[in-house]
Amino acid sequence: MRTMICTHLDMIRDVTPRTPEGCEECLAMGDTWVHLRLCLTCGHVGCCDSSKNKHATKHFRATLHPIIQSYQPGEDWVYCYADDVFIEL
Repeated sequence: MRTMICTHLDMIRDVTPRTPEGCEECLAMGDTWVHLRLCLTCGHVGCCDSSKNKHATKHFRATLHPIIQSYQPGEDWVYCYADDVFIEL
């Protein structure tokens, strides 16, 4: 895993997951997901790119909120879409 310093760390906020029970859009449409990602700018919970709807990536493209954290139990990685790097906080 490649680890570098991200140029978007100033966009990280102290967030509360908006839908801690799952992907915000999938829950609204009654769909399923594979894994979850948490936006560290606004607290959006979206499904990963292995999920058919890819809501985490769609959220980044719509909002330009670049940094996500895995929202899976036991995982603690953080990734920046804009810089395409895994980062350490």
